[in-house]
Amino acid sequence: MVYVLDINGQPLMPTTRHGKVRRLLNSHLAKVVKRCPFTIQLLYQSTKEIQPVSLGVDAGSKHIGMAATTEKKVVYQEELSPRNDVVKLLSARRTLRRTRRNRKTRYRKPRFNNRVHSKHKGWLAPSVEVKIQEHITAIKRICQILPISEIHVEISEFDLQRLKAMEEGRTLPVGTDY
Repeated sequence: MVYVLDINGQPLMPTTRHGKVRRLLNSHLAKVVKRCPFTIQLLYQSTKEIQPVSLGVDAGSKHIGMAATTEKKVVYQEELSPRNDVVKLLSARRTLRRTRRNRKTRYRKPRFNNRVHSKHKGWLAPSVEVKIQEHITAIKRICQILPISEIHVEISEFDLQRLKAMEEGRTLPVGTDY
């Protein structure tokens, strides 16, 4: 598929007519905006006839699945793998910072009331914040090339300890603290 933007940069419906796209590019009536996914921008006024496109997002911790569909066909699909190294990088940074402090001073007064979550009420862990931001960035990137009319995000919570216990053959009563 070739994704199409109008002269103002607003998304139009994608096309599969590669011959027409090639003619538009050769006659300088369109220009290439992105190569992956291949997106062109028209350099002339065109009619803005678009169909409703819905974007479905399956948010997971290891993989994010996205698909944009019209009533009849799928116009975009993608699977992303978000970063999972943030916790490890932050702990390495913390270790380096602590060793640096110990090198420079023999005695440091202990500080206890300087934690971020005590200062800010809407604070999220950096690993969670990165994953949320990756979801938002991916959705915005798709909205730039397709005329998305609605977004459906699948949110589900799983009791991972219960699933692990079921795999091991144990049964746990509902409401049990582990």
